[in-house]
Amino acid sequence: MKNRLVVTSGIAVMILSTATFAGPREDLLAQYAAAANARGFSAARGQALHTQSFSGGKPDTPSCTTCHGKDTRGAGRAPSGKTIEPLAVSVTPARYTDPAKVEKWFKRNCTEVLGRECSPQEKGDWLTFVMNQ
Repeated sequence: MKNRLVVTSGIAVMILSTATFAGPREDLLAQYAAAANARGFSAARGQALHTQSFSGGKPDTPSCTTCHGKDTRGAGRAPSGKTIEPLAVSVTPARYTDPAKVEKWFKRNCTEVLGRECSPQEKGDWLTFVMNQ
């Protein structure tokens, strides 16, 4: 009985300490997974979403690459000419750490490109893609 208590306590400490290391991006992924009933996200699906052309949004922004480019490590350019910081977390580590900003930009960009809001699955896949860049 005493050994089980020690093992159980040790597991609980490991779980709690791991949870404290989760950051805002991981919290967002957990929220998207819960909303999508997803078991996991795919960087490959996220990349496909990033490069795919859509016809439902604005004609001048048929894909994410229109403004952000295919290489997420490079700067992009908005139709207005404004420079957009690289999407890749490896280049811009502070990206995606403010959940309100992430949701704001998902809503705006998905509506402009896809003609609708992105699903939680699409958000999780895309975020997984740029987090691995």
